[in-house]
Amino acid sequence: MKQFKVSIQFKRFIQINSRPTRLFTAGQPIHETRPHLIPTPGNLTPGISALEYYQRRLKLCSNLPKKSLCILFGNIIQYSSGSVFYDFQQDNDLYYLTGWLEPDSIIIIEKKFDNGNDEDVNLHMLVPPKNPQLELWQGVKSGLEGAYEFFNADYVEDINKATIYLKNLISSNDYIYWDKKFQSQDTSPIKSFFNFSHNQNLNEIILKCGKPIKSLSKLTTEMRAIKSNNEIKVMHAANQISSRAINKAIGKVGSRNPIMSEKTLAKFLDYQFVKGGCDKQAYIPVVASGSNALTIHYTRNDDLLFKDELVFIDAGGKLGGYCADISRAWPNNPKGFNDPQRDLYEVVLNTNKQCIELCDESLGYTLNDIHEFSVNSLFNNLKNLPAFKNVTKNEVSKILYPHYIGHHLGLDLHDIPLHSRFNKLVEGNVITIEPGLYIPKDDRWSKYYQGIGIRIEDDIVVGKTNDEIINLTSGCVKEVQDIESLIRNGVTTPGIHDELVELDI
Repeated sequence: MKQFKVSIQFKRFIQINSRPTRLFTAGQPIHETRPHLIPTPGNLTPGISALEYYQRRLKLCSNLPKKSLCILFGNIIQYSSGSVFYDFQQDNDLYYLTGWLEPDSIIIIEKKFDNGNDEDVNLHMLVPPKNPQLELWQGVKSGLEGAYEFFNADYVEDINKATIYLKNLISSNDYIYWDKKFQSQDTSPIKSFFNFSHNQNLNEIILKCGKPIKSLSKLTTEMRAIKSNNEIKVMHAANQISSRAINKAIGKVGSRNPIMSEKTLAKFLDYQFVKGGCDKQAYIPVVASGSNALTIHYTRNDDLLFKDELVFIDAGGKLGGYCADISRAWPNNPKGFNDPQRDLYEVVLNTNKQCIELCDESLGYTLNDIHEFSVNSLFNNLKNLPAFKNVTKNEVSKILYPHYIGHHLGLDLHDIPLHSRFNKLVEGNVITIEPGLYIPKDDRWSKYYQGIGIRIEDDIVVGKTNDEIINLTSGCVKEVQDIESLIRNGVTTPGIHDELVELDI
C-alpha cells in the first residue's frame, strides 16, 4: 500500500503579537488576508491553486461545442428561525470550478469558439457588490473587484443585474448546460433573496430560452469522481487531523478524566477537529454507546457512556471543503474489549482490511462488487463463531449488515450521487470502506452478542495497482492491540495537543 505524507505543523511558528497591515479585504480566506490558512502564494483555497481551478474550467469545456454556456447558481443564506442563520454551504459544483465561497452569486462559464485556444473559455462572475452599510452587519465581501483580482473572472457584474446579463449571454450562445435548483411553489432560491431589479424568475429565463439545455451535473460528476493529487493531499490532511482527534478520544477512556456522555464526546471531537486544523466538522456525527449503535444514523448523542459497552462513532472534519469520514468502535473500559465485543470486532476488521485490498483499478472491480465481497466475508467469518453457525447470507445482508459497503467521498460526504456504483473503480477515486455488524435485541440471536453495533470505516484512494492504494485514515488506530494500548497509555505523540495555527498542506 502506498505511503502518503502530508506536512502538518503543530506549533506556533508565526508571529501573532500584532496584526500586520493588509491592503486587501475579502469575504473568504485568501493568501493575502489569511496567510496562516493559505500560506502558499497562488493557492486560492487550502491546498488548491488558482491555476488548478482554471484548468478545471478548461477541462469542463474541452468537449463542449462552441457557443456553450455552463450556468451555476450559488447557494444563499438559509435561516433556521427569524434572523438566526445556518452555517453557509456553497453549491459544490460552483466551488469546485472557482473556489468561490460567498453567497448570492452566479457563475457562468462560456466557451466562445472551438479552436483549442484557452482564451476561448471565459469566466463570468455575478456577485454582490461591496456595500459598507451591509458589511457593517455581515462582514466584508470580496465584491466585483475581488472576483476579478483574486478569482480570475474575465467579466464581473453586480448580481442585481443578473436578469439582463443572463438574457444577453443566452441570446449570443447556442447551448446551455445547467441544472434547475430546487424551489418552493412560490419563490425560487435565486429570486427570493438576490433582490433583483424585477421579478422575472431566472430559472424561467433559462427554461424558456429556446436553446438546447443539457445537465451540467453529469459533466461535473465525471470530473469530480477522479481527485487530483492536490485534492488527495487536502483530503489526507483532513483525515490525518480527524484520525488524531479520534485517537485522543480513545485515549481518554483510561485517563483520570474520562468522557462520561455521548454529548461531551461529540463536542470533544468537534473541538479537536478544529483545534487540529480543520475548518469544522464535516457532518453531524454519530456518537453511540452500546445498543444506540444499532441505529445506523444515530445522531441524538444524548445518552451516557456506560463502562461495560462499546462506544461507536462516525465522525470527521472538513478542510478546504473536503470531508473526512471515519467510523471506529472501542470499549469504554480500561480493561479493553470483552469476549463478545472482540469476537464481532475482529469479524468486521478482517472484512474491512480485505475490502481495502480490492481498491485496485487493475482488478476491474466496481463498488458493488466490493459490497458483494463484504457480505460474503462477513458471512464466512461469522459462521466461525458457534453462536452464528446457522446464520444465512440473507440474514447477514438484510438484518446484521443492512447498509452498503461505502460511497464516494470529496466535497460532499456522499459525493457525486449520480456516479453509478456499477462503474469500475479507477485510479484517483476516493471511496469509503465501511463494513459493519449490528446484532438486534432479538431472541433469534445469542444474548451474548445482542445490542452490539460496530462499523469500521476508512477513506481509501483507489490505486492503479495494489501498491498504489492509499488509506487516508491509516493514522486512526483500529487493531485490537493498538486500541487497548491507547486506552491504557493515552496519546503520547509529541506536539499532538498543540493548536494548529499555520496550515501547511
